[in-house]
Amino acid sequence: MTAPDRAHVLAVVADAVEDGSRQSKACEVVGVDERTLQRWQKPHTAQDGRHGPLTVPHNKLSAAERITIVATAASAEFCNKSPHQIVPALADRGDYLASESSFYRLMKEADMLAHRGKASPKNRHRPKALEAVKPNELYSWDITYLLSTIRGQYFYLYMFLDIFSRKIVGWRVHGRESADFSSALLTEICMGEGIDKAQLSLHADNGGPMKGATMLVTMQRLGIMPSFSRPSVSDDNPYSESLFKTMKYCPLYPTKPFESIEEATVWVELFVVWYNTEHLHSAINFVTPDSRHRGNDVEILKNRIAVYENAKIKNPSRWSKTTRNWNRVTSVKLNFLKEKIESGTYAEVA
Repeated sequence: MTAPDRAHVLAVVADAVEDGSRQSKACEVVGVDERTLQRWQKPHTAQDGRHGPLTVPHNKLSAAERITIVATAASAEFCNKSPHQIVPALADRGDYLASESSFYRLMKEADMLAHRGKASPKNRHRPKALEAVKPNELYSWDITYLLSTIRGQYFYLYMFLDIFSRKIVGWRVHGRESADFSSALLTEICMGEGIDKAQLSLHADNGGPMKGATMLVTMQRLGIMPSFSRPSVSDDNPYSESLFKTMKYCPLYPTKPFESIEEATVWVELFVVWYNTEHLHSAINFVTPDSRHRGNDVEILKNRIAVYENAKIKNPSRWSKTTRNWNRVTSVKLNFLKEKIESGTYAEVA
């Protein structure tokens, strides 16, 4: 803020205080912190009352010691080692120069904290942004554990989801994780849904069944474009994670572990039927995934709009603005970044 602006703010606050207002409230109105205002009120000739220690610490490193430490860290023997390795190595020789923290501090001052060694850290890039505007364009899949009655033993639920319609297009329960199981299920789904080559993108995480040779060969044979999450980043596969949460927190989920694969299979089948044909999904404007997958949601949402418009005509006083938005969700995005724009809202960018 320029000097004239500061003078104007000081004058406005002074007038408000003189008229009986509290200084804190006046500062809140003009958008200036009260401590900042107090600093501006001091004369330009005022001295900074703060001061550092007046005595030199008795354990301060000398100039010669500092030079020795930096030279040791930069030597051919230790140039690829961290202070946590340098200090013990020196101690084994009977030498002590400084602590690890002192080494780090001096190395930082000398700009020596760049990666030290041949192996450079890997850059984990976000997956490619994908968008679906109709069913059978973009799938997401993952595997989740189902508890069994034997401690340490699990059943594994393989589940494929159409991101556009949110329909579960395929699933199986197995006793172990394997790329053979996932590739067989994917082949079955493509046959059932009539997927053509170069039509579908499939997103998954970095597990063995997702990136196994059998699965990759199957996707190549079917003409499916693979997409993978970054290691240990669950947010890169949000639709499958959300589906599993819906499944395990729904009232239908059993309170006891499953006795067998057959019992788990029977329950998952009940859940899938409910989820696809009865569950009104909030992300697709409260239509069922099955109706959206078949395109019936267009007529359903059109009828809802008509119902609300007629209700508004009959009782206009109940609506101060427009009726509820029942427009169809026309596209679904995966791994798009959100950037804040000047209006304060967020826009999705690739």
